[in-house]
Amino acid sequence: MPKGVLTITSRNYSSWSLRGWLICKGAGIDFEVKSLGSDNPDARAELLHLSPSFLTPKLEYDGVEVWDVLAIAEFLNEIKPKAKLLPADRATRAHCRAVCGEMHQGFINLRSALPMNIKGHYPGFKVWQGAQTDIDRVLSIWRGCFTAYKGPFLFGESASLADAMFAPVCSRFKTYDVKLDAQCAAYRDMILERKSMQEWIAGAMEEPDELEELDVEF
Repeated sequence: MPKGVLTITSRNYSSWSLRGWLICKGAGIDFEVKSLGSDNPDARAELLHLSPSFLTPKLEYDGVEVWDVLAIAEFLNEIKPKAKLLPADRATRAHCRAVCGEMHQGFINLRSALPMNIKGHYPGFKVWQGAQTDIDRVLSIWRGCFTAYKGPFLFGESASLADAMFAPVCSRFKTYDVKLDAQCAAYRDMILERKSMQEWIAGAMEEPDELEELDVEF
């Protein structure tokens, strides 16, 4: 029997559930997934941004209950330090926490204009200026990390919390056909092609629930 349970909402629409999943996968813990249907009030509140705080994803592990993706990551980094969710070097770790915190707190225009939708694909999607400003900042963060730590991941040779935090952005960039330079496009593709990400995408494609409120219409 798995030692942990990760409660999520939608694989197709929930960027936070994806982040929690990738963090748990990256830590290498033994866990099972419990999914809340879109008819669950807590699930709808999260997916439709109707609440200032969410209780999903939530990890129950070895008698501990923790929610919020950054809290889950800090907990798992304590019990699984060899997984290197956070860099070992103090200055690098601080930088990683800073960009993860920025992703956690900001980019509201990007989230609103380009909602998570793994099944969707909108070639030629028009990105308005507010969202473009957020996109430009994301790419600036990526390029700064590539320059400082030489890749292929944001903080060097192994995936970290930062890569989990920005993975849903990679998915959004593909869904909405966002044009990227060669270096950033290569990073996006590498993240989307990782085994854990492909497993999540496969689950999203099989998900029966649909929320019309989150589907882009033309």
